[in-house]
Amino acid sequence: MSVKNNLLAIRRKIEKLSKNVELVAVSKFQGIDKILEAVEAGQKVFGENRVQEAKEKWVEIKKKYPDAELHLIGALQTNKAADAVEIFDVIESLDRLKLADVLSKEMQKQGRRVPCLVQVNIGSEPQKAGISPEAVDDFVRYCEEKGLLIRGLMCVPPEGENPMPYFEKMQMILERHKFVTLSMGMSGDFECAINCGATHVRIGTAIFGKRD
Repeated sequence: MSVKNNLLAIRRKIEKLSKNVELVAVSKFQGIDKILEAVEAGQKVFGENRVQEAKEKWVEIKKKYPDAELHLIGALQTNKAADAVEIFDVIESLDRLKLADVLSKEMQKQGRRVPCLVQVNIGSEPQKAGISPEAVDDFVRYCEEKGLLIRGLMCVPPEGENPMPYFEKMQMILERHKFVTLSMGMSGDFECAINCGATHVRIGTAIFGKRD
C-alpha cells in the first residue's frame, strides 16, 4: 500500500478511539520521497530519532512546508543540543539533569523556547534512558526553574510485556502535573495507549513500510 493509504488507515483506527489524538509519523531512516508523500497527504507532525539525520532531511523540507512540525523522539546528546533547538519544534526526550542544563542555556542563547516532554523510564529498565517514575516531580520542578517549557511526558513501555499497566501509570503521573501532552504508543500498542489517555502516538513502519 502507498504511504497515503497507510496514513488513511491509521487515522481511521485512531479516530474510532479518539478525536483528540495527534499522530506523529516517525520518519527516521526514511527517504525524503516517502516523507513528502506523507506531507502531501496532509500529515503535519513527524518524529525523528537523530539530530544529524533530521538536519540533512528537514531543513529543505521545511522551506517548502513550513507548517510541518518536527519532534525529536530519540536520545539527545548534549553536544547536539544547539542543532536540536534550532531544528525541532518539540523535544520529547528530555531525560537527565545535564541535558536540562544544556538545553536551558542553548534556548536562551538562540532566543527560542522549544516545548519539551520528560521521558519517563516507566518500567525502571536499567538499559533505558529516562527519569524514574519516582523522580519525575523533582525533575519537572528543576526543569521549570531552569526556564524550560515542559508540556508533558513521553515513555516506551517494556518490550514483550502488557503495556496497559505502564500506560495507566503514565496517565496518573500526567494528571498530577496537569500537563496537556502524553506521548506513548507505537505501531503495536497505540490503540491501548489511546485507551489509557495518550494524546500523541508515534507510528513509523505501519505508515512508511520497512526502513530504507
